[in-house]
Parts: sequence; C-alpha cells; structure tokens
Amino acid sequence: MREPMPAVEATATNPADSTAATATVEAAAFDPHRRATELAVLDALRSVVDPELGMDIVELALIRQIIIGTESSEIKMVLTTPFCPYAGSMVQQVKDQTEAVLEHPVKVTLLAERWDPRDAGLMW
Repeated sequence: MREPMPAVEATATNPADSTAATATVEAAAFDPHRRATELAVLDALRSVVDPELGMDIVELALIRQIIIGTESSEIKMVLTTPFCPYAGSMVQQVKDQTEAVLEHPVKVTLLAERWDPRDAGLMW
C-alpha cells in the first residue's frame, strides 16, 4: 500500500537574472474512498473466470489498470492468449460486473501486451 508523500519544496535558479524561485509541489495524497472503490471492483471481477484455466481474472493478473471517473470509468486488461476464443464473453462480463459496482458506463480496453503466467497469484 502506498504511503502519502510529504510536500516537496523545489528551488529553481534563473541564470538570466540570478533570482531564485521556490515552488512547493504537493504529492498526490492517498484517497481511501477511491481505494475502497478499486477493491470493490476487484472483488466483483473475481466472479469473472477464464473458462480454459478455471481461475478468476484478478488471480490471473489480467487486470492491468482501473481508471475510475465520476461519469465513466475504464478497465485495462490483457488476455491469456492473443486469440482467446472467450475474449468477447470475458470483456462483457468485466464490463457488466464493473458497471454494477460503479453504477455508470465502463469501457474495457484490451491491451496488446503479453500475459506472463508468472504474474498469476500476485495481489493488487
């Protein structure tokens, strides 16, 4: 789990007039509500099972990114094989399960990267 980062103070010097400018950079704070929503989505996605392997897509590490918006969201995922015969069914299940949790439209994007079976079993 990520810890909140403290504010960082950066000083930049302008070589033209030798003046210093100081800027405070606020690091993104941990949002417990957003994390709880991500975990609820992941729990819902555990019901989506790869029919060939008999394991859920979260345990297989097929979900790469969850982007949660206020009016729409996106799930980025990979498949176990490039020409998975169950791709359409699995994408629809991911969409349905995520929309049931978020209660707004969800776009599911299939990424072109290769799935590595060594990632299976790793937790979010």
